[in-house]
Amino acid sequence: MAGWYELDKSSDGQYYFVLKAGNAEVILTSERYTTRAAAEGGIASAQKNSPDEARYERKTASDGRHHFNLKAANHQVIGSSQMYASQAGREAGITSVKGNGPSTTVKDKTA
Repeated sequence: MAGWYELDKSSDGQYYFVLKAGNAEVILTSERYTTRAAAEGGIASAQKNSPDEARYERKTASDGRHHFNLKAANHQVIGSSQMYASQAGREAGITSVKGNGPSTTVKDKTA
């Protein structure tokens, strides 16, 4: 099964999205947006930029865990990954976002 986006609203009224893999695991989480339209724009940016290797910023936290950010052409962060115990785990996460990111399925959880 292909991945999908879920558009949701946080307890403080801001919008955000997550990208889920076919197994329903969250593989990318967006920042918070003040408007629904801005969050939908973030999804469009993720759909466009996720297949591009150059859009991934690989990072290592101070505790040694690995993570990544998906960035737009203007270098703004579109979404961030979870923390991974290994570099190989992080690379598998990037591969999953590349494969699932172009999905056009958006599930609206804001209602």
